[in-house]
Amino acid sequence: MKALPHPTLGIREEHMPDGAGSYRSRLSFPFLVTIMSIAVASFLSGQAPSPGTWPSAEQRADTLLKQMTVEEKIGQLNQAAGVPLVILPDAPPAEEQVRKGLAGSVLWVSEPAAINRFQKIAVEESRLHIPLLIGLDVIHGYHTIFPPPLAMSAAWDPKLVEQVQTIAAREARAAGINWSFAPMVDIARDARWGRMVEGAGEDPYLGAIMAKAQVRGFQGPELGTPGHVLGCVKHFAAYGAADGGRDYDSSYVSDDLLWNVYFPPFKAAIDAGVGSLMSAYMDLNDVPATGNYFLLHEVLRQDWKFQGFVVSDALAVKSLITHGYARDADDAAYLGFHAGVNMDMASNTYVTELPKLFKAGRITEAQLDATVRPLLVAKYKLGLFENAYIDESKIATILNDPASGRVAREAAQKSMVLLKNDAQLLPLDKSGKKYSSIAVIGPVADSGPAQVGFWGGMITGGDGVVTVIAGIKQKVGPSVRIEYAKGPGIRREIPSVFDGLPGIKLHDEPAQSAADAQSAFDEAVATAKRCDMAVMVLGEGPLMAGEAASNSSLRLAGRQQELLEAVVATDKPVVLVLINGRPVNISWAAEHVGSILEAWEPGTQGGNAVADLLFGDANPGGKLTVSWPRSAGQEPLYYAHMITHAPETAPDFKSRYQDVKTSPLYSFGYGLSYTTFAVSNLQLDRSRAKVGENIGASVEVQNTGSRAGDEVVQVYIHQQSGSASRPVRQLKGFEKVSLAQGEKKTVHFTLGKDELTYWSPSVRNWVLEPAVFDVWVGDDSTATLHGSFEVTQ
Repeated sequence: MKALPHPTLGIREEHMPDGAGSYRSRLSFPFLVTIMSIAVASFLSGQAPSPGTWPSAEQRADTLLKQMTVEEKIGQLNQAAGVPLVILPDAPPAEEQVRKGLAGSVLWVSEPAAINRFQKIAVEESRLHIPLLIGLDVIHGYHTIFPPPLAMSAAWDPKLVEQVQTIAAREARAAGINWSFAPMVDIARDARWGRMVEGAGEDPYLGAIMAKAQVRGFQGPELGTPGHVLGCVKHFAAYGAADGGRDYDSSYVSDDLLWNVYFPPFKAAIDAGVGSLMSAYMDLNDVPATGNYFLLHEVLRQDWKFQGFVVSDALAVKSLITHGYARDADDAAYLGFHAGVNMDMASNTYVTELPKLFKAGRITEAQLDATVRPLLVAKYKLGLFENAYIDESKIATILNDPASGRVAREAAQKSMVLLKNDAQLLPLDKSGKKYSSIAVIGPVADSGPAQVGFWGGMITGGDGVVTVIAGIKQKVGPSVRIEYAKGPGIRREIPSVFDGLPGIKLHDEPAQSAADAQSAFDEAVATAKRCDMAVMVLGEGPLMAGEAASNSSLRLAGRQQELLEAVVATDKPVVLVLINGRPVNISWAAEHVGSILEAWEPGTQGGNAVADLLFGDANPGGKLTVSWPRSAGQEPLYYAHMITHAPETAPDFKSRYQDVKTSPLYSFGYGLSYTTFAVSNLQLDRSRAKVGENIGASVEVQNTGSRAGDEVVQVYIHQQSGSASRPVRQLKGFEKVSLAQGEKKTVHFTLGKDELTYWSPSVRNWVLEPAVFDVWVGDDSTATLHGSFEVTQ
């Protein structure tokens, strides 16, 4: 007889094939305890139980805790590595730990059959049959790979971001992944840091909005929504502020920057209901984040009332020893546990050391219960006790849903940023009348791995990708002759730590001899000469951006710059398409190349999206969410800096560098279109307001060009005086507007308590102060349309 699942009880309907497509059902031990208690209570009261009497996830967790031994509770705090780790050769196999009830989660397993196998061991062979959290870095897609978060933020479209992560969650859940280590919401103001690609850029206001959208996408309206997963906001906190942009290096961040810049996206994700949080690797002001009581207890639990659980980053509990913060493994477990880390990711430090600490009386069972409880609550809310398995026969239908590909193409289109378009070289004519032949040149023009990037490639390896050359050929058909030349290959100068690890599907390109590289270079230039124009597709390989991929120079890898200059020297029209995970040095291109399109890592449908924009079937509307540097020497670079003793706004301002301008090459919020827009008539509904009152602002936006397009209207403020210096400008509102040719719309904004309050380092609290405020509205952070208002007591 098949058990009928109930949304709040522990009935497990197991979707494990038994013979020819049948399924077994069983009642879990925790469910039996719960149902018996309800039955007894109903018998004694003489009334049948009503739906409102079914226990909550929290009550069910409390019931289960009473059945668990200390060892089983500690086991739930251990996340086992689903693949062998060379750096932990003595770690017991994950299967063994799961069978003994000594693992609450498994990670680095993405194959559905393997996931079902692990869940089968947990729910059928462990004493209490507690299902597993299966975690994976589903950053921007599982099967359908979308543009990464940095690119998606450039669309300035939270609803699209939510839609993208909803699809990612649906695909991952269908394959057995129930926990995504995302969103990453680290503010990144230094493009040398390779993980910039995983976040929403440099701005906390925009970052907070994108964080909420991603959480809604991953988790749905609430944790446990069918077809969704548990989200994990990371890396808490200020990981993106690493010294010199060097991944894993220490961060030294003032309280002012923590509360005003680095914390807001995390707080937004928690307000949106994210169920878990990941601690960061690095030292924050000389205290490792994974053992940082201030971060994980005072801020997270006390100030923000976070009710979910914290997982360390990989091996980070054991790394407390490496930092010199912990004496040994015993001390590392103690420090991580008491700081507020609920789950140890893959280092086996908790599972080996916490039993000793308990026996010595250094941790209590009440503390254990409080640490384990949110993990069990998450499992109940996710419905894992009802059904831990997946039906492998249904996966392909979900992964191959055509609608997902259509959204991936739209997302790629909307995330791309047109940086330059002199003489309206773009869009190109696909009829062949103007250019009958096009040379497509570059090492990433036909690279699926480069288009899906680090995390996308870790899962898919870059399979099933429509590359740029494929997209262009499909777009023009027989009307235009397309010739392709790769040119010299590109590879990392220092090998990636991930290249060659078990389960990793990405690998760097093989080394190329000088002779082969020169032959490829010459062939690429010859190809450009044979054609009417060239589309250069340059950028980074998949292991050149992402984790452990910091870059000191931001230069184009290999001989790409030399190749670009050689092709431009042919005097053929040149369009530069960039495939990359963060800004690269294109200062020369900005002067010498006619059109530049930033395509980021555009995902599985990226080639089609690039072709759509190059040939005018879509209109670029993306806007930068990072300030694009002229060179790496400008980093860190961001628009919301303080006004200095010699302000840039002064009429006689001279650049502080003697070899390059201080300003970015392209400003935060910048992006061109194939049409033009005018933002005008800024109106404030009052010039003076009391503290706490709202100021209404409106502007008119008109499409003054020849075709429909999207404009992102942005609002910036500056507080002229107060208890602390305030940034020269801060984004405090935006709206993406779609306008037909000649169409005009009025856009409204509200500036109130949330927009005008900041954390003051002198008062050491949140303040909303009487002051005069500047307001600018326009299409990037250099907007000139200006107004002002005063806030009074």
